[in-house]
Amino acid sequence: MAIAGLRILARIVPTGIFCVIGSVEMTDPQHITPKNIGRLQVELGLDFQNPALLELAMTHSSCSATDEGIGNNERLEFLGDAVLDLIVSQELFRLCPEMPEGGLSRLRSSLVNEKQLALVAAELRLGDYLDLGKGEECSGGRQKKSILASAYEALVGAVFVDRGYEAACSVVLAHFEQWLVDTLDERGKGDSKSQLQERLQGEYGETPSYFLIEEHGPDHSKEFTVEVRFRTETLGRGTAGSKKSAEKKAAKEALANLQRGGFSPKDGKGDGNG
Repeated sequence: MAIAGLRILARIVPTGIFCVIGSVEMTDPQHITPKNIGRLQVELGLDFQNPALLELAMTHSSCSATDEGIGNNERLEFLGDAVLDLIVSQELFRLCPEMPEGGLSRLRSSLVNEKQLALVAAELRLGDYLDLGKGEECSGGRQKKSILASAYEALVGAVFVDRGYEAACSVVLAHFEQWLVDTLDERGKGDSKSQLQERLQGEYGETPSYFLIEEHGPDHSKEFTVEVRFRTETLGRGTAGSKKSAEKKAAKEALANLQRGGFSPKDGKGDGNG
């Protein structure tokens, strides 16, 4: 059986960590059940330089159990698990500058776990792309949380190997952004939109308004920029993969601006940004 070895020396990630990855087994394409990997690339918004990596990421170990010539996604899953942890850790570190290590660890665990990864995989319909052995196919393997979660980790590993850390960041944050925002709201950060509305309503008897300023990107990977305004003032701006998240980011920035005392609308005067 023809097996090509692919040796990867990973690029330096922003934290300055060097990662040397050994050979990633690539099987002869004839041993991979045909699937529309091109469609999955469209869903991810990425063109793989080596699509065989994506195919390998979708190949469950039950396939290689029945045919020794078929590789599986376990090595990519191992790598993707580490990359995913780094990306989410870095984002939490950025979003929660005052949170101690224990709180950051708990937040990460609430986001990076089998249940959550399986939900992400289900949204991407990764089950439709999986290669499974006959036993797993017959026992509903395409819906099993453990298999879906592992497939998503392998997918992240494949993106990292093929396109690098920045591309992996873009993919992961696009999938986790809303959950990051919602989790922080639930864990005591508070819903920034509600906080802003309550503050302005209480102090001035009026509520803010949100305006969609910009929308760009393909349908599967759009970005929205929203401004929150009060009277004639622009209080904050946020950009995210959904309008809801963009509004929350704008409200969070508005609260920070109000806290710094950069806005005093009692006289109704503004800077003309509205």
